[in-house]
Amino acid sequence: MLNRKGRRWGADACVVGFSGGGVGAEFGDPLRERMVVPSLKLQDLIEEIRGAKTQAQEREVIQKECAHIRASFRDGDPVHRHRQLAKLLYVHMLGYPAHFGQMECLKLIASSRFTDKRVGYLGAMLLLDERHDAHLLITNSIKNDLSQGIQPVQGLALCTLSTMGSAEMCRDLAPEVEKLLLQPSPYVRKKAILTAVHMIRKVPELSSVFLPPCAQLLHERHHGKAVGPPILCFRSMDRRIENRMGTPAHRRMVVHTHRHTRNRLSCPWPPPFTSPTLTPGILLGTITLITELCERSPAALRHFRKVVPQLVHILRTLVTMGYSTEHSISGVSDPFLQVQILRLLRILGRNHEESSETMNDLLAQVATNTDTSRNAGNAVLFETVLTIMDIRSAAGLRVLAVNILGRFLLNSDRNIRYVALTSLLRLVQSDHSAVQRHRPTVVECLRETDASLSRRALELSLALVNSSNVRAMMQELQAFLESCPPDLRADCASGILLAAERFAPTKRWHIDTILHVLTTAGTHVRDDAVANLTQLIGGAQELHAYSVRRLYNALAEDISQQPLVQVAAWCIGEYGDLLLAGNCEEIEPLQVDEEEVLALLEKVLQSHMSLPATRGYALTALMKLSTRLCGDNKAAILEKMPLVERDGPQADEEAKESKEAAQLSEAAPVPTEPQASQLLDLLDLLDGASGDVQHPPPLDPSPGGALIHLLDLPCVPPPPAPIPDLKVFEREGVQLNLSFIRPPENPALLLITVTATNFSEGDVTHFICQAAVPKSLQLQLQAPSGNTVPARGGLPITQLFRILNPNKAPLRLKLRLTYDHFHQSVQEIFEVNNLPVESWQ
Repeated sequence: MLNRKGRRWGADACVVGFSGGGVGAEFGDPLRERMVVPSLKLQDLIEEIRGAKTQAQEREVIQKECAHIRASFRDGDPVHRHRQLAKLLYVHMLGYPAHFGQMECLKLIASSRFTDKRVGYLGAMLLLDERHDAHLLITNSIKNDLSQGIQPVQGLALCTLSTMGSAEMCRDLAPEVEKLLLQPSPYVRKKAILTAVHMIRKVPELSSVFLPPCAQLLHERHHGKAVGPPILCFRSMDRRIENRMGTPAHRRMVVHTHRHTRNRLSCPWPPPFTSPTLTPGILLGTITLITELCERSPAALRHFRKVVPQLVHILRTLVTMGYSTEHSISGVSDPFLQVQILRLLRILGRNHEESSETMNDLLAQVATNTDTSRNAGNAVLFETVLTIMDIRSAAGLRVLAVNILGRFLLNSDRNIRYVALTSLLRLVQSDHSAVQRHRPTVVECLRETDASLSRRALELSLALVNSSNVRAMMQELQAFLESCPPDLRADCASGILLAAERFAPTKRWHIDTILHVLTTAGTHVRDDAVANLTQLIGGAQELHAYSVRRLYNALAEDISQQPLVQVAAWCIGEYGDLLLAGNCEEIEPLQVDEEEVLALLEKVLQSHMSLPATRGYALTALMKLSTRLCGDNKAAILEKMPLVERDGPQADEEAKESKEAAQLSEAAPVPTEPQASQLLDLLDLLDGASGDVQHPPPLDPSPGGALIHLLDLPCVPPPPAPIPDLKVFEREGVQLNLSFIRPPENPALLLITVTATNFSEGDVTHFICQAAVPKSLQLQLQAPSGNTVPARGGLPITQLFRILNPNKAPLRLKLRLTYDHFHQSVQEIFEVNNLPVESWQ
């Protein structure tokens, strides 16, 4: 069948083959003239579906024909039932429902005509599976067909059983399949072996049933392609067989068929197959069956370890002598059989010294003699490498396997390079030195445009880092970090940090490496990167000045990398005096004054990109700098309080005086004083050496006066009362709130922080907030923190509005919101007239 672009579909050839000819077409059928419901032939149906120009026309044709098929099934036409089912199967292959044909499949399978059986079994494979109870109804039919001895019918039954046989069917029919494994016909044996593989996968406990025949099957001498002529013979006689099954003529035809088959199979093989020890026949299926047995049964694994020498001999003969050209692919003799034998040898030699020793020489021979110019040879070599690595092979053989994978890295095929990188990654722990020889080639793979290749190359490069090559590898990985795709940056940054922590030659190199990662991909590092770097800098006292200079320069260039900003703020707060001193000899001299440092930290606080944690680091740094940038005694306030040690009779006398003072305090009323005054009295006790109490001067009773006097800061007026927040918009869980700040140093300036939150079940995307003010005011909109508001109260979006109102005119604000919510575009324009009076007066 041709699709709408003129290409042939596989459904035509599959179904036409089952409907062509037919009994009525060859012998003449009077029932055709008596059919009540007219319907199309399969070829006509295919042509009409091809001619449909629209999908509606195609559905109309199919619905009309399905109605004819249903009517034919209801009439119970036994002659043309298989033709109707063939058309239904074609409709099913196009994706239309065909479940009403399941019971017709059972009727055709139970028929005595070969044409009916053939279409019925095909329908069972397509329309039935384990989810339908109807598949259990064909168990008896399959059992009868397997026992009839007719090879075409046995082949159909075995194919159906291996395709859709459930666990119950496998248990019921296992004895019949076991008998067919030793049948003289290679056609039946081949299908019986494949059916046995399916049974073992479905029911592993059936391994004991198929274990005895496998040893005998290893001596099979018929190759799968040698059974082609008998199959063609059976197909050529289909029309003569279909109406004669169960009759004397049928028996004579079966005898003739078996006699013809024996004559064909008794012909001598071509010269390459004359070796009595070479077993290329049904060997591929037998090896697959033994592999399944060994993987699922420890008893079978112990049993088949005895045949390792025989398997080695088979593979050696296969490699050295080869087969005829019909069994070779690109000059490699039967690569499918070689791969399957190597896979079985890998299972048998795993954790077994004797078996591994037996196959070592053979594996070396296969690894050195296989042609690598074609893909078939590469497949054989790859299986050889996997076998060498899984068994207890010699050290030289393992090096040879790694070198083969290294040659794979130079191949132009990306699939082969990917396989090589994946295999080397598995071997890097056990054969690290051998894999290290191919480090330059692995690093070259980092520059691949294919994301899967570069990811595998990154994982292998990180695994190859050790104390001897850490400097060179870090340079390559840092260069890759600058240009790698965004989805690889997190893995690359985390890998570099872990490798630097494990193999760092010096602390300064370690700090430089982490700073480079934070500068390049700070948003992609792990959460513990900030804590690790602060601990590293704090423990390297000789690098404090160097670290604070480097971090200050990096912070001055970019404040978008939040982990870098946090580390820089912490370091400036701790070692800001070293930054101002400028006595670091390891880098270029940089003159920094206090105003520049404070301005930089203020910039961090006001940036809309700063996270709450980042602002906390900046505030802490400002608090520390308020004590370390001045030369007075305020530093003692933030230090730990020292313990006061008192000894001798003076201490006893003071203790007695304190006891009397306590008694007096209980009797006399305690005057009420400000709490800050009591705190200053407590601090003055630590400074009095002679016991004379220095009373502090009277304090301002205002609440802010005590704290200002405590820190010895310039006396400033109390801050203005905070302006209340205002909710200006709410729709389907999306809210917009405004918060106001008027800086005391510039009362004409109003800072409005717009916060968008989302409490609905769906994310808000492409969020844009625009504003307008009267012409007498000046408005500046800063960039928002993002354009997506996560659902269920996720991280909100913030945006800063700077409004300059020198005339203190009444403030009016017009907002326009656009966003996507629940797959719908939303646009809202509204005016805010109820702004607090404190925001503009």
